[in-house]
Amino acid sequence: MLIMIRAIIRPEKADAVLAALMDAGFPAVTKYSVAGRGKQRGIKIGEVTYDEIPKTMLMSVVRAEDKDFVIKTIMNTARSSGKGAFGDGKIFVSEVECAYTISSGVQEGALEVAA
Repeated sequence: MLIMIRAIIRPEKADAVLAALMDAGFPAVTKYSVAGRGKQRGIKIGEVTYDEIPKTMLMSVVRAEDKDFVIKTIMNTARSSGKGAFGDGKIFVSEVECAYTISSGVQEGALEVAA
């Protein structure tokens, strides 16, 4: 089974997380800039409230047996201090039915369907 891991992290942590994943043997990651807010509902500086805070989303598809290791690698690298802080991010995990390589047409990770 394949697992999709989407991590929304602080932009300044993205390079470190990408390097940690590469060093751990997980180089296949899609990175894009996003903006949003979490439970803290944005940030207020003086009289100005910023509702949308810049973040980076990293998306990777891994085998189910690698899920916990990849999540731990992301968490340990993206956390802003030993205990973490508001705004460090969130990780979302979901199952992937299958994936196709466009150039070869090869299908990976198809779920078995009981007859």
